[in-house]
Amino acid sequence: MKHIFIIFCAVLIFSCTSNTILEKPKDLIPKDSMQLLLQEMVIAGSAKFIKNKNLEKNINYMPLVYQKFKIDSARFQNSNLYYMSKIDMYQKILESAKESIEKQGKLYKQKQTRLDSIKKDSIDKVRILERRLDSIKIINDSLKQQSVKLLDTININILDKKEVLQRQ
Repeated sequence: MKHIFIIFCAVLIFSCTSNTILEKPKDLIPKDSMQLLLQEMVIAGSAKFIKNKNLEKNINYMPLVYQKFKIDSARFQNSNLYYMSKIDMYQKILESAKESIEKQGKLYKQKQTRLDSIKKDSIDKVRILERRLDSIKIINDSLKQQSVKLLDTININILDKKEVLQRQ
């Protein structure tokens, strides 16, 4: 009985190995397209929780990805299962998709940094111009006050001279 149990367990263990490699589907998505498709799917999945231009969240963008690649979800699922049965190939596809997303992330980060620095420089220039305009305004106000005082002084002198002339 003990020997039968051991043989049964051994047969069970060896029969449960997953060395199944599926047949290549007729409408298999090529490796490079699959890599791009997975990349777009990751981006679409991440964008689900970010507000769009209309301030809406929780939008499923996967149909748009399928539409972009002109496939349906069944074709993707068949191709995905096939590539998953060939784990080495699938891992290379996933790694290249990940690298591509990381490159795009770095590129967007550099662009955002550049835009932020341009924005900061513009704000700094505007502040400098505002200070110059303020100083010009202060100088202008000061000149107006001085000219009013000067005119008052001239008017007083003219009036004084008129009085002297009238007395004579």
